[in-house]
Amino acid sequence: MAWPLASRADRPEARRLVLAAAVGAGIAAGQAPLGLWWLAMPLLALLIHLIARESHPLAAAWVGWLAGAGYFAAAMFWIVEPFMVDAARDGWMAPFALVFLSFGMALFWALAAWLGTRREVWGSTALPVALALTATELLRSYALTGLPWALIGHIWIGTPLMQLASLIGPVGLTLVATLAAALPVAGLALSRRAGVAGGAVALLLLGAGALWGQQKLALTDAPRDPPLVVRLVQPNAPQAEKWREDRAMVFLQRQLSFTAVRSDPQPDVVIWPETALPYLLDQSAPVLAMVAEASRGVPVILGLNRRDGDSYFNSLIATAPDGSVAATYDKHHLVPFGEYFPGGNLAATFGLTGFASRQGDGFSAGPGAQVLDLGRLGKVLPLICYEAVFPQDLRAATRPDWLVQITNDAWFGSLSGPWQHLAQARLRAVEQGLPLVRAANTGISAVVDARGRVVRSLPLNTMGYADAALPPALPATLYSRTGDMPMLVLLAILGLTMLLIPRRING
Repeated sequence: MAWPLASRADRPEARRLVLAAAVGAGIAAGQAPLGLWWLAMPLLALLIHLIARESHPLAAAWVGWLAGAGYFAAAMFWIVEPFMVDAARDGWMAPFALVFLSFGMALFWALAAWLGTRREVWGSTALPVALALTATELLRSYALTGLPWALIGHIWIGTPLMQLASLIGPVGLTLVATLAAALPVAGLALSRRAGVAGGAVALLLLGAGALWGQQKLALTDAPRDPPLVVRLVQPNAPQAEKWREDRAMVFLQRQLSFTAVRSDPQPDVVIWPETALPYLLDQSAPVLAMVAEASRGVPVILGLNRRDGDSYFNSLIATAPDGSVAATYDKHHLVPFGEYFPGGNLAATFGLTGFASRQGDGFSAGPGAQVLDLGRLGKVLPLICYEAVFPQDLRAATRPDWLVQITNDAWFGSLSGPWQHLAQARLRAVEQGLPLVRAANTGISAVVDARGRVVRSLPLNTMGYADAALPPALPATLYSRTGDMPMLVLLAILGLTMLLIPRRING
């Protein structure tokens, strides 16, 4: 097999590349819904070993690229689901979407492998590779609008180590994972005894983090004062049926009937999912009156599309007791190719529009993160679907009392996408020290406390409603105040330290 590289030193054996792809796919088992972190960690160590053993940075980059492709294909195969909503029209594009996404995202891992193998620490490039992997995971969280989905550090979601995110965020969790995986590999480059010592240090690192997290989880938090009961409404509208004229009213009626159910205590706020109304806001006055009647004047937070001149927005509104609009929020972090097509008007001249947009050439972006003051309900920071993936989208000028996410996860299928989306929402709650309430069209709707625990939920692909007391907020976390800046500074310091070490290779 020939490779377009300069010399034999550049050429990894084909079997190594196959192994790298398989190892990368195995690491993805640490992501939701499996959450097999105990499998992902030794495989991550094996991957770092495979990269570090290459004698040339370009060969290492090939290994990193194939491993990343296997990882992202396994972790994000749900990307084919939107194309299967109308399989007769769009299904042919699904394999291309998965291939382009997987190999495109894998370029960040290739860059990490190339950078990391240019330096040695303790006779091995394992630690530089671990650092470079973390740095490129941070880079892909922001580059080209960012896509921090399936970060390596997400394997800790649902474990006590997740609590570290309140201090160091998701990139910090990634650094914990990569360093713990690299330490025994780096030690083995010196001797078997050093390898054992490196493994012991890694276990000590993970054990200390888990112990600290477990202590946080054991704390008892005072109930919210005043108490607030939220009702989640889940209509279970399959994406292929959601906008059909003969089905749209069925899903609307489900939401109205669940909203009208009497309970003791009655909810203080009812939350419907993204695009819950099949009408534009300026056409929705009669329907909003029906919503107010069903809720008996209780505020309802729901999603719909809004038009302003020639622009269309994916929006969230909160209703007043009479059904009028009390507050509005426009989604500002849009899905590339989903809600808009890069290139805007030029792309539209070729018929290229946002995959999920139903009006115009795609959605316009709102002004940014916004905190809505809803009176006795407190200050709420809204997130619409994809925005819950980005920690930076939660950093508004005013600290809210709680977070609300409305989403339509019917686009993601039912195998892994919705579970990974919920996992990221849980991480946002920990990072901010705030409860998060999540209403999803087909699931998974959930109330999450400020430590990332799901206290009430509605299963995937079911219709229904759920009432729950809103958990209390915690004091502002370190991460909520600083974001990723401390990790960026730390990575820069460590990187500069590496530069003081003589280069191993002039590749």
